[in-house]
Amino acid sequence: MSISPDFSNHVADLLSTLGHVRIKKMFGGGGVYCDDVIIAIIVDDVLYLKVDDINRPDFKAAELEPFTYEARGKRTSMSYYRAPEEALDSAGIMQSWARGALAAALRARKTAKPKRAKPPK
Repeated sequence: MSISPDFSNHVADLLSTLGHVRIKKMFGGGGVYCDDVIIAIIVDDVLYLKVDDINRPDFKAAELEPFTYEARGKRTSMSYYRAPEEALDSAGIMQSWARGALAAALRARKTAKPKRAKPPK
């Protein structure tokens, strides 16, 4: 898995109107952060946007595929769906999809269990 610098720069440009966008390498791909909230992942130069029960129907209606990977002989999916091809060619089209991904990420953050602090040594 890898990310080309050209693709990650293109994604950052497309999403720049949402806020401060940065792409951090992780697990052979990259996490796309907007104002320190992960809203997407990039794997092999494919952009997958964050989904939840609210925006997932939009991705399904557009017949977009979820991000899946194989672990321990099982196919597993995550809460990310492939971005539409036409959105990769148009910042205007991307904005609607990206705003939905940002909203899903913020909802997930709000409902996430707080991390427990490690006891002092």
